[in-house]
Amino acid sequence: MSLSIAPTETITSLSLIPDLNEESSEHSSELELLKASCVVQQRPISVTLDGPAIFILALGVVLVIHFLDSFLAEAVVILIPIALLVHNDYHNFLSLGPGGTPSTVQGYIRITYLRMLSLRDPFTAPTPDPSRVPKMGVLSGQTLPYRAGPRPLVAGIAPQRQLDQHGSRRCYIALRRAMEKLSAQNPNKFGTERSCLEKHGLALFARHPLQTNCQGEICHVHDSDHSMHMSLHPDDIKEILQKGWGQRHPLAWKGRFIQMPVSQDFVMIYAPRDEMELEIVCKIISAAIWYTLAEDITMNAK
Repeated sequence: MSLSIAPTETITSLSLIPDLNEESSEHSSELELLKASCVVQQRPISVTLDGPAIFILALGVVLVIHFLDSFLAEAVVILIPIALLVHNDYHNFLSLGPGGTPSTVQGYIRITYLRMLSLRDPFTAPTPDPSRVPKMGVLSGQTLPYRAGPRPLVAGIAPQRQLDQHGSRRCYIALRRAMEKLSAQNPNKFGTERSCLEKHGLALFARHPLQTNCQGEICHVHDSDHSMHMSLHPDDIKEILQKGWGQRHPLAWKGRFIQMPVSQDFVMIYAPRDEMELEIVCKIISAAIWYTLAEDITMNAK
């Protein structure tokens, strides 16, 4: 007899992805970083019982019912599967890797609480705030194409990660270099450093942001799955949701009495899988720069 709960198990290994060409020693740190990337998995809970195990289980249930009163017997029968589910869920939380929440029991408890506050629909854009500048987004005027294929599977809150379609390692390196290049070319406007929100991964910061989001963070890229998080104008959020390029963060909503850890304009952008998608992602990051600085500054990976 076999019991399986949770329909998806995704294990992505670097061995399944073509190796990069050998590069000079100046890029050795990037290659070392990639050795640990794309290892994101969520395991289903599975219990398999053979004949002797079924007999022992049935005998145990009979003994529990016989020697314990009904309340205790019911508690034992209920608590054992709950304990198995919690144990499996905790290890799935750890397998998402490092992120904004510590990979500890305390961090897991916090995330379990935050799940109750998560968005029911991450594919509907927030309403624009007429008092905020800039007044409108920029992506609708750029004929953003539709992303090919189905959306990737996404799990977690903090961290939030793609479980599949992790994208090209070459595109990931190109994206990091593009962020560093933009910062080097405009040192008075931008800087790159470890993400303030994610606590891991490279982030692009605005030195004088119009919209303040964790010390002016514009966007950050995840080392593990190559996806990104950033803040966008609600008009641009609507565009990327409709075209399939990302989804809202589970906690990206504004409560009247509850202060959420991220703003309602915070979104995940899926990892670029090829050069064309990398170009689109750079356009989306440029829209995030527009939203943060109200300046039309283009980032490209060429």
